[in-house]
Amino acid sequence: MRRFAPLLILPLLAAGCSASDGATAAGPTPNTGGSAAARASVDPSVAAAADKALSGNTKAICAQAARTTTSFGQTFIADLQLQIDAASKDATAKAAAQEKINRDVSSFSSALSGMAQLADNKALKAALSQMSKQVKAFKGDVSKINAEKMSALTASLDKACGRS
Repeated sequence: MRRFAPLLILPLLAAGCSASDGATAAGPTPNTGGSAAARASVDPSVAAAADKALSGNTKAICAQAARTTTSFGQTFIADLQLQIDAASKDATAKAAAQEKINRDVSSFSSALSGMAQLADNKALKAALSQMSKQVKAFKGDVSKINAEKMSALTASLDKACGRS
């Protein structure tokens, strides 16, 4: 049963934050072959312009957080399947699957932290920072993911974004 406990969190991660402001919560299709950083190289000037556009814009940060959370939910599902498939293979496959999960969890945590740094709304900054810390605490160990904690964190983000 414990091995399948992470499946309880999937609906929460896949749903992301509710996008009641009309923003779409759809993210890119996950690539099980590598992390988001490996899929696309971003020009630093483009990244800086995007950060400037988001900086202090609570509505835009909330929309980005919803898309990022949804995308991570999809990536997490693919990673979980990768881990299940690797369990019946050799140590190299298991290690590669765990490395990908670690990268994806770290990327999601970093994205949440980055959005928190851009937020000037105290409740939003706190919600994103707390989510980042909790995700980082998982350290790629899917057995540490607790549906109640993630639900509470997502609820705090929804509340901070005015979508409770």
